[in-house]
Amino acid sequence: MHYPWWHVPFLTAPMLIALVSVLHVVVSHYAVGGGLFLAVETRHAYRTGNERYLAYLKEHAWFFILLTVVYGAITGVGIWWTIGLASPLATEALIHIFVFGWAMEYVFFIVEVTSALIFYYYWERLDPWTHQAVAWIYAFSAWMSLVMITGITAFMLNPGSWPSGHGFWTGFFNPQFLPQVLARTGGSLLLATLYVYLHAALTVKPPSLYRLIESRSAWPALLGAVLVVAGGLGWYVALPPSARAALADASVLNVLTVLVFACTVVVFVMLYLGPYRNPGWLSPGFAILFFASGLAAITTGEYIREAVRKPYILYNVVLGNQILAEEIPELRRSGYLEGGTWTKAFVAARYPQVISASKVDSAKLLSLPENDQIHLGQTLFQYHCSDCHAAVVGYSAITQLTHGWTAEMIRRVVEHPEKVAFFMPPWAGTTEEAELLTKYLASIAPPHPPGMNYGDGRTGQ
Repeated sequence: MHYPWWHVPFLTAPMLIALVSVLHVVVSHYAVGGGLFLAVETRHAYRTGNERYLAYLKEHAWFFILLTVVYGAITGVGIWWTIGLASPLATEALIHIFVFGWAMEYVFFIVEVTSALIFYYYWERLDPWTHQAVAWIYAFSAWMSLVMITGITAFMLNPGSWPSGHGFWTGFFNPQFLPQVLARTGGSLLLATLYVYLHAALTVKPPSLYRLIESRSAWPALLGAVLVVAGGLGWYVALPPSARAALADASVLNVLTVLVFACTVVVFVMLYLGPYRNPGWLSPGFAILFFASGLAAITTGEYIREAVRKPYILYNVVLGNQILAEEIPELRRSGYLEGGTWTKAFVAARYPQVISASKVDSAKLLSLPENDQIHLGQTLFQYHCSDCHAAVVGYSAITQLTHGWTAEMIRRVVEHPEKVAFFMPPWAGTTEEAELLTKYLASIAPPHPPGMNYGDGRTGQ
């Protein structure tokens, strides 16, 4: 409403955010868990005088920095780029609410990158104590980055008492904070082990060194699996009522949730019986399988976390269609097209005949030619609906949902979408604007699929 709309055909803008975010998360978690791995294992290699293991850790550090510092930084910027275009109002709100938190996260990020580069490039030039200290500085700063970002993203799902308190720490230490920190820390440890196994399986030749890496890397993965399950259960308990209802009502989310927990338990058992108890069991093929399973679990968990937040981007603050929840009554009175900076400018430029006293007069909208009404209905769809729905072809395309619908059926959904599905934002326009949107949706709604016999002589037409 307050920003120009960024139209992403087929995929939709929110799904593009999800794609870029997942590509970042599967590496950013490794940046945290991998940092702890390098800190602990470097200390172990120095204490035991294992030069061969120390040489492998340096080789792994190069792989680690290339993936987390280079790729991770690029995809991190990509997230800001996509959310700034696709969800500008929510991004603006998060920046204003947590400006102090973002500042702290940036400091930790700078320390993280600097210490990672020092750790690798000064490997032989630092004495063992200093070298280990740099590794722990990196591990701590990377984990603190996770903590800061998790507090902010957890706020998006359940701000707790923040709406009444409006304090930074009230919003940061929200009911979802601790469960998500536990789950993400566990995911980082588990994913880091899977990265180590994959890298070692493809690069390490001496069997004795490979078995050492297997056994040494198994325990953080086992701990990580426990934290993932504990954090996941806490996440469920701390869900707000609407999010819990969205999870219960969506069969696919129920299935995915069970799969995430089941896969975590299976991986735990396989790690315990295999690399932890019987080093040498892990083959390159199993390392690849473990790694793929870890990526699938992480991405599935992210999908579930985002899906249950509907109809909000920021719970009880910003709706999925980029409207502040408090704006709905006024938009229903004055009109959706009038309430948006860019929608109003578009109407004034294309249809000046509906402008009265410098305002969009909703009463005049239905006096426009039919094609123009449909065109304005398309504009309403773009701003009010396309954050969750493609139009004709694509993610959750509206044509896939309206097969055989009549104009009256569409009108009822347009006027009260939240009554049809509680996870949809309510209509935020006048009755005339609802009619425009109805006409547009009816113009693209496909007919009832033909050839369907209902046993009483009727067929789909």
